[in-house]
Amino acid sequence: MGDLDRILSVLGEVRRRLVRIALVLGSMFGCMLLFELRPLQLSVLGVSIPFAYPWPSPFYNVTAQVFRAMVRWMLPPGVELLNVGVGDSIVVQMEIGLLLTAIFGMPWIVHEVGAFLVPALRRNERLLLRQVGIPATALFALGTSVGVLFLTPFTFRLLFLYVAAMNLAPVLGVQSFVTFALLYSLAFGVVFELPVFIYALTRLGVVKASAWRRHWRAAVLGSLVFGMIVTPDNSGITMLFIATPMIALYLGGAYFAGRWESQDAERRRPSAALGTG
Repeated sequence: MGDLDRILSVLGEVRRRLVRIALVLGSMFGCMLLFELRPLQLSVLGVSIPFAYPWPSPFYNVTAQVFRAMVRWMLPPGVELLNVGVGDSIVVQMEIGLLLTAIFGMPWIVHEVGAFLVPALRRNERLLLRQVGIPATALFALGTSVGVLFLTPFTFRLLFLYVAAMNLAPVLGVQSFVTFALLYSLAFGVVFELPVFIYALTRLGVVKASAWRRHWRAAVLGSLVFGMIVTPDNSGITMLFIATPMIALYLGGAYFAGRWESQDAERRRPSAALGTG
């Protein structure tokens, strides 16, 4: 097989994987926008179990239900949301639908990407991929959950305390609210991936553990810049809420990378001693 045939074969496999991902994620996204979840109580052996079933509803759909839940959970009482632009409500539903599709479709994306990469990886790389796959997914889910359930509501309450202190009307545009809430919550999911990223690069021999410790000042600066980029407000408070756990996670990742490197050196030492003996 020539080089051109190999390239065409790889491109064909990429196309097949992308089509499979698009079909699954497109179906999920369509369901988010075309169906609502209607609650239902099931009685099993005298125990009432909450359940929900999909029902066609292009306006009050899953994204609209999630939006109402976000408003109840994240915003302080008395804050009024305004539909400033004509199509803001449609854009908001699209943004929520895309985020939910990305979150729930992530296992399928990881499966397809892994199935494409595994044949080209060495044995130690395949082993590392299997070892970090579950922790990476769990950390992403944990970080996003922490952002949605705790830090984003706390941030909104803190910022609106300043609004009340200045005797201003607590008004917020609906698109500004959703964009801030989604980006802020998703940023925590990305930040929680940092220890896995550091550990994986050290395991692969790309970056020494000592390099992570040596460049901690650059990591602090990078965390502040990342927090400034992903937070759409100008207060600086939200930037610190992102940067502080990011710095802590960086130091934790550097610690575990150094610990693995030390253990690997201990494992290699008996082999080297036997070879010299």
